[in-house]
Amino acid sequence: MPFNPSDGPFGYNIADPFSGTAHMNDAAPQLDSPADNKADTPTLRAFALLEYLVAADAPVSLADMAHDIQMPKASLHRMLGSLEAGGLVIREPGQKNAYVIGPRLAQLSLGVMMQAGARRMRHAILGRLVADLGETCNLTMLHETEVLYLDRMEAPWPLRLDLKPGSHVPAHSSASGKLMLAMLPREQRAALLRAMKLQRFTPNTLTDPELLESELDRIAHKGIAVDNEEFVLGIACVAAPVLKEDGTCIAAVAVHAPVSRTSLSKAMEFVPRLQDAAKELAKTF
Repeated sequence: MPFNPSDGPFGYNIADPFSGTAHMNDAAPQLDSPADNKADTPTLRAFALLEYLVAADAPVSLADMAHDIQMPKASLHRMLGSLEAGGLVIREPGQKNAYVIGPRLAQLSLGVMMQAGARRMRHAILGRLVADLGETCNLTMLHETEVLYLDRMEAPWPLRLDLKPGSHVPAHSSASGKLMLAMLPREQRAALLRAMKLQRFTPNTLTDPELLESELDRIAHKGIAVDNEEFVLGIACVAAPVLKEDGTCIAAVAVHAPVSRTSLSKAMEFVPRLQDAAKELAKTF
């Protein structure tokens, strides 16, 4: 697993979390300075291992981990055993010694994404967006095969959907979900599509895998996705990606409205403003 060194504050290498944990075995470390000592503790070693598994984004074997992070297999196995017992990592079904992040760590990551400080900033951005567009807007992330609502700001209209922060919607039936699926690496996207139950919610919901795959290809090319009454009849939606500096899609910002008030073609006119909001939101991650 390649890491490109990029030293962060306090001597911590953000790109290479094992840079401060050179003595990962059980022997007493011979450290050069008090700063090194603070960076080389059992807690930080375990945390660096979790960061490594998150970055891997696929099951990693014990042998590959030992090679990548230069840690003895016996020590690594003991550390993984503790993390597994705590629900922070799990073994990939059918692969005895391949590990991925566990449900407890996944839940923690969602909690971090929805924590108060960042949420206030995001809510303010959504508030300005709703004021400009006059329609309901939301911010979502992809969570397994579903869309997770991080925040949502309602427009002052009587017709509303009850989708509070923390709500989930199947990814294939929403503009945001299709957008985030489309922008994944092709192999990862294909794996998720195989795991998805393509439930029909309206006559417009895409439930044919080949048609959905073609739609995702079009979305990846355009960088914008729409929900043409695919989750709720009478509701249309347009979504734009929230991108990291390297172009990775980390979230989606979307506007939705009743077609009786705002047609899909009219909603497409909101795209430039959505893209501006997406750039603001990217700074909160």
